[in-house]
Amino acid sequence: MTAPDAPAAVGPYVHAVKAGGFLFCSGQIPLDPRTGDLIDASAPEQAGRCLENLSAVCNAAGTTLGSAVRMTVYLTDMSSIGAVNEVYGSFFESDPPARVTVGVASLPRGAKVEIDAVVALQE
Repeated sequence: MTAPDAPAAVGPYVHAVKAGGFLFCSGQIPLDPRTGDLIDASAPEQAGRCLENLSAVCNAAGTTLGSAVRMTVYLTDMSSIGAVNEVYGSFFESDPPARVTVGVASLPRGAKVEIDAVVALQE
């Protein structure tokens, strides 16, 4: 499925796929959904944009990011994890999903952060 309020995919994939009562969201990098450009910002600000983009994908599928059951955060600089966690936590003030955080050498378009999600579909 494609989400009209999320940035266009930067490769041969869709924003998400529904299967077995879940929404499997492709990774979102911090692209401005209006321009498709990478936002030039700190890792925490980029994480916020990634989460907003994932939220748009969830909304298009009829669910919310609050229904996420598992997420993966990819960081090019693990020293930013504390500040990224503050922004991340603001999206999940109660009952956060399971999560993995992975340090990576690089991300598409020079992003500092990428986040993907598995979200429960609302019945």
